[in-house]
Amino acid sequence: MAVKPRIVVVGIGSIGRRHARLLRSRTDIEVEWCEPDPALLASAAQELIPPSRVHHDFDTMISTAPEMVVLATPHAFHADQSIKALAAGAHVLCEKPMADCPESAHRMLSAARTYPRVLNIGFHLHFHPGLRRLKSLIDSGALGSIAHLHCRVGSYVTLSNSRTRYQKSLEGALMLDYAHQPDLLFWLLGKMPAGVYAAGAHVQSVDHHSNPNVLSVNFDYAHQLICTIHLNYLQAPERHEYEVVGDEGWAILDLTTARLTVGLRRNLSTWNEEFTSERDSLYVAEHQAFLDAVNGVSMPESPPDRAIASVYITAAALSSWRSHKRVMIASTW
Repeated sequence: MAVKPRIVVVGIGSIGRRHARLLRSRTDIEVEWCEPDPALLASAAQELIPPSRVHHDFDTMISTAPEMVVLATPHAFHADQSIKALAAGAHVLCEKPMADCPESAHRMLSAARTYPRVLNIGFHLHFHPGLRRLKSLIDSGALGSIAHLHCRVGSYVTLSNSRTRYQKSLEGALMLDYAHQPDLLFWLLGKMPAGVYAAGAHVQSVDHHSNPNVLSVNFDYAHQLICTIHLNYLQAPERHEYEVVGDEGWAILDLTTARLTVGLRRNLSTWNEEFTSERDSLYVAEHQAFLDAVNGVSMPESPPDRAIASVYITAAALSSWRSHKRVMIASTW
């Protein structure tokens, strides 16, 4: 009987459990866990089918030479753990954000260029059918020259579902947790912002909060384009949408209702498109894309030289929030 390749899910918090549960349903890999916290392991064992092997220490685990690892650990651990895994010969699927600062992201990028292994960053929203359709409208020119892109996410449930509550003590956790939106600016438009101005508020009248838990971010570009991101940890139920305005048309994608509305200037027409998608399916698609990249079937969906854009954008936005000033954003790395 052929030996199945091993994949270790590192970090068994809420996102790690989703990875572990969905990967466990595959028949072509052997899934293991790595988690130093006994309480998290105990609660995970009650929710999930326990794996055949559990590791309690990352360095000891990586010395066993697994073929692949999925990093669902705190943001500050991503760089060191990715680099150690790559150096040990493992392929890495690292949850977003790629790293907590550009310097750490650069170390990951350097390691990915040094070791012949796949490093992919977990931006699972690239697999959402609504966002893929929105990207196709932009790329095809159907909306003309894009003048404005707006992203909006309000999600108190993210805090209420968090098992480790790190957001309360990690300044800027809101922007780091929603690194998806800076990434999507770059993924959808293919352009880096020139500068950013961010303003935030810290509302403490709710049970769970972080600083800030409301953030408004404005991006300017070297050409006729502006983008905005609104994030908050207050709205319940969740709100998640995107709006694109071009000189030939516009589109609004509401991920909470799975509906895309498109309008065209030339004939003043509008229409709706609906999508069937649930969160598990996005992770399943992400896992398959990662395994396809590992097996040489396709290129990684979010390689480090692309995913690092989100780190730069996020770092500049947080710097602007702290300084109350516009901050320039590097466009090369």
